[in-house]
Amino acid sequence: MKTSGDAAAVQALDAMLLANKGHWFVRETIGLLRRTFSRLDVSSRSLFALIQEGSCFAGTLLELALACDRIYHLALPNDEAAAPKITVTEANFGLFPMATDQSRLERRFYEEEAPLAAIRAKLGEALDADAAFALGLNTANPDDIDWDDEVRLALEERAAMSPDALTGMEANLRFNGPENMVTRVFGRLTAWQNWIFQRPNAVGEKGALKLYGKGEKAQFDMNRV
Repeated sequence: MKTSGDAAAVQALDAMLLANKGHWFVRETIGLLRRTFSRLDVSSRSLFALIQEGSCFAGTLLELALACDRIYHLALPNDEAAAPKITVTEANFGLFPMATDQSRLERRFYEEEAPLAAIRAKLGEALDADAAFALGLNTANPDDIDWDDEVRLALEERAAMSPDALTGMEANLRFNGPENMVTRVFGRLTAWQNWIFQRPNAVGEKGALKLYGKGEKAQFDMNRV
């Protein structure tokens, strides 16, 4: 996931949505955004956010990064003006709830009060890679010397793993909050029943379940669902 643009414009949009969320059109717009972000949550894909120069991960667009499995945030210690920054707004505190009825920040921090309070104290403040890392808002903050290699290794690492194992692991990590019927269907049943156990890797002629106990080696399709 990448963004490009003016973070101030995104914050202005958030302020407009929050100020007018009682209006039917704004309410429908917020609902459409919520459903769009939820589709990312339940997708069988590894999602990485790359926060680079020119990014505008602020408020509503920060939800894209928070929906990802990992967030890589470029640090530019020798060029503060060009360093990419993220901004948390009030929209990140529940305007677009997940299937668990939590905000993505609440899910990320297991609803612990201390880290959420620390982030709320920085509301509206542009945070560089080091500041975001200190708050737990990114996975890694490599500088420009290590950036290309860090991202390459992360992508190659994921690509080398079993696609079905990734589907199950990512679903478990994304839906670690309160259980409800929606999370049972989309976070559990869809991931395990539809994306793993019905795949040829499991039940095909050379699938793991078909060959279990026969002494033969299963053959896996390494492409994602």
